[in-house]
Amino acid sequence: MSDRKRKICVVVASRANYGRIKSVMTAIKEHPNLDLQLVVGASTLLARFGPAINVIREDGFEPDATIHYVVEGETPETQAKTTGLGIIELTTIFNTLKPDMVLTVADRYETMANAIAATYSNIPLIHVQGGELSGNIDDRVRHAITKLADLHFPCTEISRERIIRMGENSEAVFNYGCPAMDIALNSNLEINNEIMESYKGTGDPIDWAEPYLLLAQHPVTTSFGNGFEQIQESLYAMREFQGYQKIVLWPNIDAGADEVARGIRSFHENQLDQNARFHYFKNFSPEDFVRVLSNAKCCIGNSSSFIREGSTLGIPVVLVGNRQQGREHGNNIVSADYNRCDIKQKIATQLKADRYDRDSLFGTGNAGVQIAQKISEFPLPTTKQNTY
Repeated sequence: MSDRKRKICVVVASRANYGRIKSVMTAIKEHPNLDLQLVVGASTLLARFGPAINVIREDGFEPDATIHYVVEGETPETQAKTTGLGIIELTTIFNTLKPDMVLTVADRYETMANAIAATYSNIPLIHVQGGELSGNIDDRVRHAITKLADLHFPCTEISRERIIRMGENSEAVFNYGCPAMDIALNSNLEINNEIMESYKGTGDPIDWAEPYLLLAQHPVTTSFGNGFEQIQESLYAMREFQGYQKIVLWPNIDAGADEVARGIRSFHENQLDQNARFHYFKNFSPEDFVRVLSNAKCCIGNSSSFIREGSTLGIPVVLVGNRQQGREHGNNIVSADYNRCDIKQKIATQLKADRYDRDSLFGTGNAGVQIAQKISEFPLPTTKQNTY
């Protein structure tokens, strides 16, 4: 390897994206043989999603480039157009920064834009969180990115084996666990009003020392048009638990986000019960999100963090709908249909469980450093062949 540092370009395009890859970014930045390049774009720059760019900068990461490429509307058509615009913008950025490798995360349409732009620019691609199964269009996107990537960091052993069975070279597939677990397992999880005072949100007053339920429910692109009804079923189920505060997180930017947001606003505007105690937030820092999740009495919705961090920390979860269908998970999960009676019953069951044993399925909290080290020594490929 030459004396020149290897330039690794990490693209962060959503608030969840950042939490998933922060520990890797830190490890790359601190590695003597690596140079971190950071591109921040898409919903991380938008105020209505609680701009994650502010959190990123507060954490000491200054982007080398920021790019706006979200086509507003949150429909399947705008997702496709955003992907196309992202390819155009990212290709220009990559040509300017000239990274040695591009790192992309998971399975969203922004991730697809990263992968295509890097591949057609002849830049080796690193993919984190490949090989998993889920519902939604994310499944197809994730596997397509796997076939474009040169270096793979799946988060479970089954995912690693699945990538190899897809024809990827086993010498380029490494399971060090999910980098998001580095935060979950190495952070102070204490929560109180002083720690959380900077998060204002909206809704009824909240006391972080009192018990609460946590809702994070995102749109499902394969059932576009049903988001309003789906989120309302969860909200009305939660309302039945008068003894608990309710924390509701804003949905991500997937197709159908407007429907889910409209369902939340409609519920809030028509909520006449002063004892329901709902409070709504757009965003938290990765560390504070883990605090909120870890101290919840029960999590409700379809966020992958409930499966990953939830399983790792043993948090009771009611997984609503089919957005995460097929994903590996710990024993902390029970599933419910989009039906308020079913959701209510499952919440009651999980509240009795209190806490589950922690599960190391998604790693032990040291993925970032291991991934950075492997990136620093992995031979840059010039060709790629299917090995199956």
